[in-house]
Amino acid sequence: MARIAVIGAGMGALAAAARLAVAGHRVTVYERTGTYGGAVGRFERDGFSFDTGPGLLPLPAVWRDLFVKTGKEPLEDLVELTQVDPASRHLFADGTEAVLPNASRAGVVGALDEGLGAGAGQRWGDFLVRAREAWDRTRRPLLEEPLWTDWQVLGEREPYPAVPHKRLLRTRRAGTLAEVGAWELRDARLTALLESHALAHGLDPRTAPASAAVLPYMEHAFGLWYVRGGLRELARAVYERCLARRVEFRFDAEVTAVTEKDGRAAGVELADGTVAAADFVVAGVAPGVLERLTGGAETRGAGAVPARRGGASRLTVLLALRGGRPEGVAHRTVVHAPDRDAELAALFDGGAAGPSAPPTVTVTVLRPDDGKLVPDAGHEAAVLTAVVPAGDGAGHDRWAEQLMTVAERAIPGLRDRLLRHEVRTARDVAAATGAEGGAVPAPALAAADGRLLHPANTTRIGGLFTVGGWSHPGGGLPHAGMSGALVAGLIVEGPEFRGSQ
Repeated sequence: MARIAVIGAGMGALAAAARLAVAGHRVTVYERTGTYGGAVGRFERDGFSFDTGPGLLPLPAVWRDLFVKTGKEPLEDLVELTQVDPASRHLFADGTEAVLPNASRAGVVGALDEGLGAGAGQRWGDFLVRAREAWDRTRRPLLEEPLWTDWQVLGEREPYPAVPHKRLLRTRRAGTLAEVGAWELRDARLTALLESHALAHGLDPRTAPASAAVLPYMEHAFGLWYVRGGLRELARAVYERCLARRVEFRFDAEVTAVTEKDGRAAGVELADGTVAAADFVVAGVAPGVLERLTGGAETRGAGAVPARRGGASRLTVLLALRGGRPEGVAHRTVVHAPDRDAELAALFDGGAAGPSAPPTVTVTVLRPDDGKLVPDAGHEAAVLTAVVPAGDGAGHDRWAEQLMTVAERAIPGLRDRLLRHEVRTARDVAAATGAEGGAVPAPALAAADGRLLHPANTTRIGGLFTVGGWSHPGGGLPHAGMSGALVAGLIVEGPEFRGSQ
């Protein structure tokens, strides 16, 4: 039985802790804040409850697997999972809209033809077939296996297939997601639908590889799910599973250093000066934090995937509304930006749009049909989310006012119904996760010379492993769960571990 110190109580760290404890190890989690879950947070006030992180769950099989492998009670016995249907309502800049069913290719094709005109659905359906091919080619190396030592191969190969071009009498391979939209979808609204999946992860579609097509494919193939009471209930269930497996938690316990002996991790030092010895250390922290914990030492060997830094953050506005949720309202509505080029410039090019200017960003509106989130049936809780540049959050309060104006397309009469609102900026994201500027990590993607891969879960320092969104396989709830499974496998089985079978 080994002593294992886990730094941070984010979802990837919790997944690793539960699996390691079941394997017979003595696991202690050190969390600098007073709670668990990392970015999967909750805000409560006056009977209203809101998710402050992700609000929907893709690929729930990852978390089902965790509960199967760590105890007798399956996930569905501990939380109430429901499929969101329709999956989303999309409001486009030209006034058209489309309501897309959950996990139904035929249904989506029909809905797009109805909303956007004949042929739109078929083009999207053909795209999903190609996206599936990219998914099949990348699923194991990007989700289920430790990062290959020859990871450069993943960066060199574009898994998204080439498409025959009738006029050119040859095939043409898209190199970026934007090219997929321009060459294959040939409709600004379909392109907005495609690119919204990349933007939701803070990825620039002009530079994101075509393999980012796996992001909408995951949603289409596996559906979107909601946890009754909010996604925070999933974090609670994982935390309680850890407790049931005798994982020890120490909250408000900031780790200030990873101690080493003979070139190997030997434990952690806390802010109060105490040192806890360990045989393995699992760090669920952002790259800058990891550097501080190791005294600035290079934790990645020569030729390794470099740590990703920076990126985009999220601006979230929590709305407490008078009046009950109307019948037939979609759980998720996406209000697409009126000017794509201005949106991309503002987010990724340091564009001129200042804090007081109307945001050109796409706004996601979540309106759960969940009585657990409100004081009574005469009120509604809604959440607005937009991707914003990472930073100190300055000016985000003024942006939030503009987000509410944009959201009135999805919630008519929003201002008249508004009781109060709370704003969560990049500064709040940084406080919850420790990531510089509140940056939110994106999932790992193939191609693009490997620049969208994340560092391996192993490090140059023996016995030190990394878990969570800033290491392989990157950000997002499914990826966090898989990172926990990979770290547990590497510790339990050793370097020969090759992933789930």
